[in-house]
Amino acid sequence: MSKLVVKDLIEKMQLKLIAGEKGILNQVQGGYVGDLLSFVMSHAKEKEVWITIQGHINSVAVASLLELSAIILTENVEADEEMINKANQEAIPILSTNLNSFEVVCQLAALRQV
Repeated sequence: MSKLVVKDLIEKMQLKLIAGEKGILNQVQGGYVGDLLSFVMSHAKEKEVWITIQGHINSVAVASLLELSAIILTENVEADEEMINKANQEAIPILSTNLNSFEVVCQLAALRQV
């Protein structure tokens, strides 16, 4: 998956870009699923995409701290205005899908095989 960038995920997984357009060329080297911010902070790794239902500004702070490539909000969770503004400032793409986290992980796993 090391040759993928966020833009590839948007196109291949039919994700909606909500914010952070300046970061769509961020490299994607893996993914992490979790909704407990402290757990994500201690386990997610740089250049991973974070799959979550946490649509608030604190998620962007965690993503920025860890240098994550993007945040994928699942199950049609909406990003609040503060999250959108901060993601645009930090160039961290916020992506949205109606799929659940398991389905997103399955799609990411399939992309790794390509």
